[in-house]
Amino acid sequence: MLSPFLFKLKAPHNAICGFGYFARWASLPDWLAWEAFGEGNGTGTIEALRERIDALRRSIGYTADSPLKPIGSILIVDPIWFAADDWVPQPADWPRTSVTGKTYDLTTGEGARVWQECQVRAAVVQPSISRMPMRVAAPTGPRYGSPRLVAPRLGQGTFRIAVTEAYGRACALTGEHSLPVLEAAHIRGYGTDGPNEIANGLLLRADLHRLFDQGYLTVTAENRVEISPRLRADYSNGHTYYPLHGGHIRLPVNPADRPAREYLSWHNEKVYRV
Repeated sequence: MLSPFLFKLKAPHNAICGFGYFARWASLPDWLAWEAFGEGNGTGTIEALRERIDALRRSIGYTADSPLKPIGSILIVDPIWFAADDWVPQPADWPRTSVTGKTYDLTTGEGARVWQECQVRAAVVQPSISRMPMRVAAPTGPRYGSPRLVAPRLGQGTFRIAVTEAYGRACALTGEHSLPVLEAAHIRGYGTDGPNEIANGLLLRADLHRLFDQGYLTVTAENRVEISPRLRADYSNGHTYYPLHGGHIRLPVNPADRPAREYLSWHNEKVYRV
């Protein structure tokens, strides 16, 4: 399930200006955070991002223990923003001196009040609010609706990071851990109605990703690798890749993150060159 993540403004506003859903947290090299989210990181260039992070670290006396200087990234999906006139008053019991996050039970008290008001406003901004995921253990009345599970709608950057983390930052075919050469591949291409879901992704070394997209490589519904004979026929080569034929891919630990059979079957039938 996904947890609602509310965006709260500090004084003098003291209000909720929107919300999204928490997908995951990841510690990323700054270059990967920039490649995945670009200006969504809050700056116009990666150099400006690095300067801002370095300034924050100096202000608190923090020294990164890695030359890559990883940064913590909170990945939020399905964000909705309210107009200033529709901001929701913050919880009445919010500590005046708090500068950190705080959790609330959304089925009772101020948590229920804030969440209900957020949904009312979101239904105007985005009428499809009824399909959005809720992580409410038990509704207090019919006005809240029933809890439901829905696949998160990941953006392209979030898809890349989510797939990278799901596969333990290792190529599903070779186990290669060199992060700069690893790419999140869609099994069913995004341009052919393939969703940005982890179950529609594979973490592949860049050259294997190209072969996968071109149909010279596929993964069967049994999670076995197949290298097409067309690779040898078309390019009189492929000796680096044929040893992978018949092997099992490395699967994510979480069963929900593993490749969905429907997407693998689609790639086998629509893309793979036989």
